[in-house]
Amino acid sequence: MQRREFLKAMGLAAAATTMSASLTEAAFAATMKIKPGGRMVVTYKSDPGTLDPAIGYNWQNWPMMRALFSRLVTYEPGTTKLILDAAESYHVSDDGTEYTFKLRPGLKFGDGSALTAADVVFSINRVVDPATASPGQSFFSPISGYDDFVNGKAKQLAGVKALDAQTVQFKIDKPNVVFLQVLAMNFASIVSAKAVAEHSKDVAHHPMGSGPFRMTSWKPGNEVVFEKNPHYFIPGIPYLDEVRFTLGIDSLTAYFKLLRGEVDLLGDGVPGSQLALVKHNPKYRGMLVEGHPLETSYITMNTQIKPFDDVRVRRAINMAIDKPAIVRAINGRGKPANQILPPGMPGYDPKYKGYAYDPAAAMKLLAEAGHAGGFETELYAMNSDPNPRIAQAIQAQLSKIGVKLKLHILSQAQVIAIAGTPGKAPMVWSGGLAWVDDFPDPSDFYGPILGSGSAVKGGWNWAFYKNPKLDKLAAEADGMYKADEHEKRLALYREIFSDVMHDAPWVPVFNQVDYTMHSKNIEGRPGNVFADPGVYPFTYSRMFSVKAQG
Repeated sequence: MQRREFLKAMGLAAAATTMSASLTEAAFAATMKIKPGGRMVVTYKSDPGTLDPAIGYNWQNWPMMRALFSRLVTYEPGTTKLILDAAESYHVSDDGTEYTFKLRPGLKFGDGSALTAADVVFSINRVVDPATASPGQSFFSPISGYDDFVNGKAKQLAGVKALDAQTVQFKIDKPNVVFLQVLAMNFASIVSAKAVAEHSKDVAHHPMGSGPFRMTSWKPGNEVVFEKNPHYFIPGIPYLDEVRFTLGIDSLTAYFKLLRGEVDLLGDGVPGSQLALVKHNPKYRGMLVEGHPLETSYITMNTQIKPFDDVRVRRAINMAIDKPAIVRAINGRGKPANQILPPGMPGYDPKYKGYAYDPAAAMKLLAEAGHAGGFETELYAMNSDPNPRIAQAIQAQLSKIGVKLKLHILSQAQVIAIAGTPGKAPMVWSGGLAWVDDFPDPSDFYGPILGSGSAVKGGWNWAFYKNPKLDKLAAEADGMYKADEHEKRLALYREIFSDVMHDAPWVPVFNQVDYTMHSKNIEGRPGNVFADPGVYPFTYSRMFSVKAQG
């Protein structure tokens, strides 16, 4: 179900609203001839670091946590369709500011203890509590009492209450079309208040949720093991008895282990050196999975640093980047981008042309801006492949218009710290840190990375781009919560992103194409497995089973 259909089905202005739950797993299992049971082995190079859903926020621990925890609402696996999860029903007030959820009866955490509305209230308050230092805190800013809680004037959120053991109510200050999608994020996962209290000093390594799996062991840097949660509320789910994550294995070694039958899924994807072979060898047919996440990889230009305070310079840089050449350099693992939003995202404009590759026109613009001989500047990029190669390609392309780049190839943490410091990084290549949607809505590609509120130290608006007019339009768009306003809202976001591109704080370079590979022993749900913003690269509950016990 596409975003438009979802909003129509939601009918937020209605007195009562319901959303279907995915309880057709038995039919799916029969169609795919799934045999319940067995073990799946997944490889990752890095340790997940944390399995605390209030803290974890990377592509690796994100899908792990979706397997361990439930939320009030979630996404149908492999899609962007919102469905009920821990909630069995919900109601939205006529004015769109009050959400009341009824929990499924008999919900339990992985340890068998009861899950109640009090745990939901605790979980949301814990994310917003400044003491938690959650990177997801601001997503919950629409909730009434948010500012008072964050600023220490209140001890909890006024807008989240347990009406009884099975009912939780949210009040938001004004209608917000993406509020349900925020409640589907990992940050809104329901944690056991009791377990958090018991493991207060190390919640990260003692996750206790009500998802399809529960964690049985974690040897940092070596192995994480999940087992089937016997208390999960959907009968027959998960299909697998166990998922074993082996850590510390580089992508090439993991690839050869998969070919030898020692591994079932490449968590880090197919290594670039092997992609062409896998694509064209019929021996591997059915094992390669292509995904198109809602993602844009881009170059930022700091609009507060000369000469990038001149829009003519920023437009010239846009015209000087040969995007197809960069995509070829990474073995086709992307599609050239011409705008901020990726294809598939509501609001993406297929008619928008962007800046054409035209070095001659770029040099003319630079001359008009007083830089006829070019200029010297700096580009920061992450040190993991293929980012250094991409940075070098950008360096070579800009040299053709007289722009001399000094490259700084650093660790992920260093790039994030420098890029988020005002006046520090003139240009940043976002690769490896590119923006992947938190939820499938255009607002997620504006506020966090282009809105004025994010142009602060530690923020993700690395262009330090500020446009109060567009901030106001975005706020107006996000208040359009009624189903009949949907098309008007998307048109407004197209206008917003067109104006952003006119100001040119970014060079959108490509939209990522991901490739991973699973063994022949794995049965997978068809469809775009990367569509679900919480499934990156995979979920392990309803997406996969093993064809044979193992």
